[in-house]
Amino acid sequence: MPFGCLALRDGRTYDTISDVTDKYEFGQVLRAKEFCELCLAKDRQTDKVFVCKKFLKKDGRKVRKAAKNEIMILKLVNHPNILQLIDTFETRKEYFIIQELATGGDVFDWILDQGNYTERDASNVIRQVLEAVAYLHSLNIVHRNLKLENLMYYTENNHNKVVLRDFYLSRFENGPITEPCGTPEYLAPEVVARHRYGRPVDCWAVGVIMFILLSGNPPFYDETEEENTDLHNRIIFCRIVAGDFEFDSPYWDDISPAGILLHHMVAVDTSLSFLIRQFISKLHLEHQAKLKTRSTSATTGTPPPLPTSPRPVLPSLPHISIPPPAYPPPSPPTEASPQALGEQEDRDGQAAPAHSSQSPRPGIGRGL
Repeated sequence: MPFGCLALRDGRTYDTISDVTDKYEFGQVLRAKEFCELCLAKDRQTDKVFVCKKFLKKDGRKVRKAAKNEIMILKLVNHPNILQLIDTFETRKEYFIIQELATGGDVFDWILDQGNYTERDASNVIRQVLEAVAYLHSLNIVHRNLKLENLMYYTENNHNKVVLRDFYLSRFENGPITEPCGTPEYLAPEVVARHRYGRPVDCWAVGVIMFILLSGNPPFYDETEEENTDLHNRIIFCRIVAGDFEFDSPYWDDISPAGILLHHMVAVDTSLSFLIRQFISKLHLEHQAKLKTRSTSATTGTPPPLPTSPRPVLPSLPHISIPPPAYPPPSPPTEASPQALGEQEDRDGQAAPAHSSQSPRPGIGRGL
């Protein structure tokens, strides 16, 4: 038995709290989330600082399942746009997950603080998110909780690299998934309608993220009711299932053909959900072409040509008409509320949905 570990009657070996504190020095709690607490953790040997998630087992079965699920997923993934796992510990009372520290802050908060957000910024974020999601999908992993609050800038001084975090709701697509989970404004219609679903729901969520980045507003919202109430969410769910969103003026007047891409990504008919890898391939080709142009210009001394558009734009795509919804908008029952989604997750043995208090709302970034 390893030194410092504790063997219990069930034959499992647990870390002791001294195993954790001997290796890392922990700071104060930075944030308390639904399932865990976040704090800084400094490696005592290297002085390198990481972020630590602490899950308390006493908080219930859903918390324990969320912790074990995130650990399992993080041990499998390795991608530059995913916050990487550094270390894990399991004591009799807690789970500790040590990850890279992203110091640039949430993309959501940065948008609010910045005061302006260009298509260049949006395309940079979306490209990296799509690359991370395509990587996850190549492993048959569905994230299931993609949202702006789960995207972070890696460094504070250079808002270029974006990383994806929070995998406690992620799962393998070994077959059709049925249990609903996620954040209401980002849920795909098949999740809301309690149909079988899979990786296309991540594509839908990326479309919602892109919509917010480009216009400053979520595509599906309700201004008449208080946020996160049952009635508020039922109205949103009805609009999601019906595909009831518009490219409102003036927010979309100057936006490039990115709107066509959104029609593919936020498509009620899941067979029309845009193929993520096709879009990434298009982005890579354009990026390589730009690098080649710069390299040629550097060799010849000729400056690269100026873009014809005042702002960089996402690649244009051929227009495909979107058919009517594959199923009519039902009147979602009361159990479609966030609380009921959590209860359903509990019954199915899955992690409960994360309902952030910072979910996008009408008016964010209006006039950007």
